[in-house]
Amino acid sequence: MKIRERVIEEFTNQFKNSPDHIVRAPGRVNLIGGHTDYNDGFVLPMAIDHSIWIALRPRRDRRVLLRSLQFNSSADFSLDNIQHTKGWQGYVQGIAWVLQKNKFEIRGWEGILSGDVPIGAGLSSSAALELSLLKAFYAISDYKWDGALMAKFARQADNEWVGVQSGIMDQMISALAKKNHAMLIDCRSLSTKFVPLPKKTNVIVLDTSTRRGLVDSEYNDRVNQCKVAAQHFGYSSLRDVTLESFKTESDKLGNISLKRANHVINENQRTLDASEAMLNNDPLTLGDLMNLSHRSLEEDYEVSTKELNVIAKIARSQEGCYGARMTGAGFGGCAVALVQEEYSEIFQYNVCKQYHDQIGLDPNIYICKASAGAEVCA
Repeated sequence: MKIRERVIEEFTNQFKNSPDHIVRAPGRVNLIGGHTDYNDGFVLPMAIDHSIWIALRPRRDRRVLLRSLQFNSSADFSLDNIQHTKGWQGYVQGIAWVLQKNKFEIRGWEGILSGDVPIGAGLSSSAALELSLLKAFYAISDYKWDGALMAKFARQADNEWVGVQSGIMDQMISALAKKNHAMLIDCRSLSTKFVPLPKKTNVIVLDTSTRRGLVDSEYNDRVNQCKVAAQHFGYSSLRDVTLESFKTESDKLGNISLKRANHVINENQRTLDASEAMLNNDPLTLGDLMNLSHRSLEEDYEVSTKELNVIAKIARSQEGCYGARMTGAGFGGCAVALVQEEYSEIFQYNVCKQYHDQIGLDPNIYICKASAGAEVCA
């Protein structure tokens, strides 16, 4: 049974009536642009056809009652008494909190939630949850939908309520994605540009079945190392350092900051080049850029792992694969590959077998289509 049908069925069983609205919001995979977002740089994500779904109807009071089928638990609170809680319920209260903090008038509602965005795999299940909740409140309230503004609200809820210091890439792509396209995002101006995927290709997500470890401390270290590097060049962000000035003025930069800056500055250019390759329907160039990105993330940014390196190398060795790289924060999670459509199924089989033979784990592999962003479906 499809997830949409399941949430409708469960809603009908629990609330003895059909839902008034069905909303969904997708997860995402970042094709290129690793660790550039918090350096005011460029990223190139696409929404995937794995989503969070909510079936709901408004209530006459200010109570929010939402049951998650995945976690077999519920969020139940009043909009007049929002309290901090842990787990997925914290996101529900965080979205209600941020809308009211920004003077939006919202109503109570009840619903059923489920989804198929893998949790903890670096495919942004949390942003999908946030945007599906924003769509739920929108569906029963009297305010206009502004995707970029809603993405900012989701990030604000992350930062100020949940306590996660996220960038805005995940929320932007989940809110604004266009079917069959990736989206180039300027993380400084938040300007966006849709770029089509190369024809007759599939984006395939390769989940190593390892989960991120030590990300918070390592992530913060990378942020600080980039700040030190930017200050060396007289800027607040590496976004402003050109390749030319980096080559001529980096001789006195410490080795660690030098490596971090080398990745970020070149990754920004790779991301811009990748978007041009997509506009030119050039999967060969796009694949080469993805391969270069992975090498840089492994050697200069040092956020890859043995498992990510192995699965990316296996992917690149397969017939029909243009390129592969780790995606997300690193230290576990997923890689992403660009593969010719006709080879996608044999690619999936071979990568599964060879990765298991070398690592001893069974990967989860998803042949993904670029989906639309958050929407009210009924």
